Amino acid sequence: MTVTVFGIRHHGPGSARSLARSLQTLQPDIVLVEGPPDADAVIPLATHSGMEPPVALLIYAPDQLHQGVFYPFAEFSPEWQALRYGLQQNVPVRLMDLPQTHRLALSLDKSGDGEAPSDADQDTEAVEEPEVHARKRSRPGDPLAWLATAAGYADSERWWEHLVEQRQDETTLFAAILEAMTALREAVEQAHPPDMENPFDRLEAQREAYMRRTLRQTQKEGFESIAVVCGAWHAPALSEPLPAQKHDNALLKGLPKLKVKATWIPWTYGRLASSSGYGAGIASPGWYEHLWQSSASSQESRQTVIRWMTRVARLLRAEDLEASSASVIECVRLAETLAALRDSTSPSLEELNEAAQTIFCFGDATPMQLIHQKLIVNDRIGQVPPETPLIPLQQDLQQLQKRLRLKPEVNEKLLTLDLRKPMDLERSHLLHRLSLLNISWGKPQSVSGKGTFKEAWELRWTPELSLSMIEAGHWGNTVIDAATASVQAQAAAATTLATLTNLLDQVLLATLTAVVTPLIEQLQAIAAVASDVTHLMAALPALVNVLRYRDVRQTDSTAVAQVVDGLVTRICIGLPGACASLDEDAATGMLVAIDQTHSAIKLLQQDDHLQTWSATLQQLVDRTHLHGLVAGRCCRLLLDDGDLTPAEAAKRLGLALSLANEPPQAAAWVEGFLQGSGLLLIHDDTIWQVLDDWVTQLSAETFTTLLPLLRRTFANFTAPERRQMGERVRLGQQEPITERGEFDRDRADTVLPLVAQLLGLATPPVTP
Repeated sequence: MTVTVFGIRHHGPGSARSLARSLQTLQPDIVLVEGPPDADAVIPLATHSGMEPPVALLIYAPDQLHQGVFYPFAEFSPEWQALRYGLQQNVPVRLMDLPQTHRLALSLDKSGDGEAPSDADQDTEAVEEPEVHARKRSRPGDPLAWLATAAGYADSERWWEHLVEQRQDETTLFAAILEAMTALREAVEQAHPPDMENPFDRLEAQREAYMRRTLRQTQKEGFESIAVVCGAWHAPALSEPLPAQKHDNALLKGLPKLKVKATWIPWTYGRLASSSGYGAGIASPGWYEHLWQSSASSQESRQTVIRWMTRVARLLRAEDLEASSASVIECVRLAETLAALRDSTSPSLEELNEAAQTIFCFGDATPMQLIHQKLIVNDRIGQVPPETPLIPLQQDLQQLQKRLRLKPEVNEKLLTLDLRKPMDLERSHLLHRLSLLNISWGKPQSVSGKGTFKEAWELRWTPELSLSMIEAGHWGNTVIDAATASVQAQAAAATTLATLTNLLDQVLLATLTAVVTPLIEQLQAIAAVASDVTHLMAALPALVNVLRYRDVRQTDSTAVAQVVDGLVTRICIGLPGACASLDEDAATGMLVAIDQTHSAIKLLQQDDHLQTWSATLQQLVDRTHLHGLVAGRCCRLLLDDGDLTPAEAAKRLGLALSLANEPPQAAAWVEGFLQGSGLLLIHDDTIWQVLDDWVTQLSAETFTTLLPLLRRTFANFTAPERRQMGERVRLGQQEPITERGEFDRDRADTVLPLVAQLLGLATPPVTP
């Protein structure tokens, strides 16, 4: 009976290539692979024709859905090649790591007496991957750095790639790895003995103990040739002589359990990269895929470099950047020269990048970002076969994605919808329903223009959304049922008017008709007893947004209109009292609320509401002890709407800036009046003169005191506005900067027919 231990690197093409050839030579009777035994039932799908890496095993707890672990695989992952070898050769394959039924239970216990972890802990568990616990071990985080330093390399990544991933002689590779890891572990454990009180050191010991238990059980079953595939660091712990079985049993005694399930999900190279935070990640998945697909023989080594540079040139040409065939040849020569100068048998990615930046990019690092994103990391996303175990909610979403032609993609994709089209309207409903389930596949984007029939989304599918789907599965078996149940739960927990109105807005956008009436009834009940005017004002914009979309979305919003009418009336009645005795912070908050309410009422375009709101603003402007910020803003809103003439506004500005008022109050009035736009000062001579007279009359001490307030106001203006104001002050002009000539009626009449044609109007008669 022989046991052969293959110490590999997770997601290493050289390790995978060497392992595949070694297994073909060894012809083992059984293959043991480092991985979660909880996934044994779904492992046979690895050879399915519809399985396209990168993919990941997802182990999750049905009763604790925030507990989930991903085990990613690429085609060049050694574990993936070991699984496929065993399945294709009809050789038994077993996963041998500590089961997640224990590991998830341990992490749940650490969160506090069996309670669910905090949000931060949930996020960590939701993206936990193999080797993630290494970051908190008591020993050094990267022991391989010791070997790299001894060999004269700056980092372990480059050392491992040169000595393992690009190695040509593979016959003695794994024996050398085992020997090196054995010596390294002895040195590390002498300098940093494992601390069993440290939960991460203890977990590592438990993992290796379980691997040895699996190995012993396999030996008892009588297999003659056993292949063990594990991380290189664990290889010495699984080699003869093994520790006493009693020692391992003590480590594994009394481990808690948690019911778990397993499935396959698509993965991405972006999430496989170490830059994503993946503990066992690699820096260049796209480059490693290229190495895997290329031959390892020395004769083909140059072809690997040539094909890579050709791909770089093709990418640059697609982006309208110059990349000639001559440049490809020069890049290959430069990369090979750099490798020779560094005493390397063939160029690595570092030499290829330096050559590409020098030749293709003319020394500019900016195009290299494109090469890194599209080629070195790559945007590849895997696929899983239809037979993969899915919860009903996932199946329903896949059917909807297929019917609505919304393919999940890893890259950001801007989707503009025309809600007048049935297909686009259904797409909008789906994306809004997923948002209600906290499945952020799409993020709403602003749309240019004033039409309400357009809607824009930025779509990006990430692997974590698969776990989000599973978490949302308890709400229902279809997207619409799950979204409806989720809304009902959110409505039951809502305590504020703004929360309910925002929820109602999302519900109507998602067309969840079953919960509209109960939501409106709950909204009316809370609004009837609400006494805080600011809460009423916060609730109004979302409801107005509902009315704005009523026609294009074909929703019945009669009940919403009744609620809006009541809210506007109550706001107009209660606002003057709510604005009394405001301090600086309260006035700032009230200013935002007034702006939002003003925009909402303007959007409604209902004469009754506009007149009532205008009268309320007029009442606020006329109050003598109102905070200057609010008074100035109300005056500006009335001026913009034409309810105040420029002369009247200038008069009120002059009164606010009179010497009878305290300078801070006057500065606050100016800030509220001018907030948002400086065009008024540029084009209105009267208001400019009033403000100019006030500033010039301030004493030096008062001006210094008010300067921060004035700078805060003027800093919000655009650069061209500030430039024109500065020019006007420099020239001492009281006239507008723009020149005005006499109105030429004859020239205007010649333009009117063309303007009428552009606007689709009847051609106006030309004045004789």
